[in-house]
Amino acid sequence: MGRIYKETGKPSSSTASPSAPAVTTSTSITETVNGSHDFKITGYSLSKGIGIGKYIASDTFMVGGYSWAIYFYPDGKSVEDNATYVSLFIALASEGTDVRALFELTLMDQSGGERHKVHSHFGRALESGPYTLKYRGSMWGYKRFFKRSTLEGSHYLKDDCLQVHCCVGVVRSNTEGPKIYSIPVPPSDIGQHFGQLLESGKGTDVNFEVDGEFFSAHKLVLAARSPVFRAQLYGPMKDRNMQCIKVEDMEAPVFKALLHFIYWDVLPDMEELTGMNSKWASTLMAQHLLAAADRYGLDRLQLLCEGNLCEDVAINTVANTLALADQHHCFQLKSVCLKFVALPENLRAVMQTDGFEYLKESCPRVLTELLEYVARISEHSIAIGKHGNEGIMDGCDVNGRRVKQRL
Repeated sequence: MGRIYKETGKPSSSTASPSAPAVTTSTSITETVNGSHDFKITGYSLSKGIGIGKYIASDTFMVGGYSWAIYFYPDGKSVEDNATYVSLFIALASEGTDVRALFELTLMDQSGGERHKVHSHFGRALESGPYTLKYRGSMWGYKRFFKRSTLEGSHYLKDDCLQVHCCVGVVRSNTEGPKIYSIPVPPSDIGQHFGQLLESGKGTDVNFEVDGEFFSAHKLVLAARSPVFRAQLYGPMKDRNMQCIKVEDMEAPVFKALLHFIYWDVLPDMEELTGMNSKWASTLMAQHLLAAADRYGLDRLQLLCEGNLCEDVAINTVANTLALADQHHCFQLKSVCLKFVALPENLRAVMQTDGFEYLKESCPRVLTELLEYVARISEHSIAIGKHGNEGIMDGCDVNGRRVKQRL
């Protein structure tokens, strides 16, 4: 059978059907705001006999906008237990109505065996949902938390002390609807403003002489960025000669780079600063700048220099970088350098550099750590020989290119 089509004319604007209604959405999000508290109970034996229903309470602590406290009953909470058990509860310590929460009470194993006694709502299905506390003083916990005779002979009690760890997860719900508008916010440009202030030279009130060159800066900016400059410029032992402070044991380009970071909050272009299009020159500048960062307490600058030096580890610079990392407590950079030098295809070449002689003289203890790395790699190589060629380690040649270890 064929279909019958009814021919209709094009509807006029007056009879056009209304457009479909706009579809909007919203999302209800229910989650927990979590927090924890450690409660140490010392002098447990002295607390015995305090009386049934009497407790020792922790200090209050905040989770999810409410105050909480841990209650420990040495003689038990209920008369019917006849002081056979200790009781442990978590209580709502601030005003609140129908506060829903998840709880976890843990009696810590103090033997190091990690066999803690845990009662927890977290991580398991709850038949009736989170526990609801109706009012201030409402509690959740256990009247018969632990039998006293068993507790006193267990690893939970050590040096007459108990340790309790409590977790609270307050249930919060909120509904998120569609955003009506969105205003793009540009990234912070405070570094540009301060950098332009340095370049303009306006308002400077302190001068530095570094290796024969002079630099002007602003005391407040330096003090805000560096605790060392703050002490030098405003502390009780401040430098009296504010007209021109002489900086010893630092080259002018390094101090210029230091000021650049203080004002701009980014590293300068190392090649532009040194005037040399050379990886070696950039590495050398990063080494000096790392030392300057440590000297003036600029932790972020020190980490940036560490990161750059980790990426540029090479035969002809690694020994100096290793010495520097040891002297300035850069543990991640030190580990990278030790692993690089200890590789068999790198070790002999590094030992022939002038930097290695400096390393031996300035940081002799590092050689002991280097020997440990070499021994570790040798053991690993033996294991590879036994089990095939899997896991061959990589090193670098004198130009910093990656090369594979030869078997």
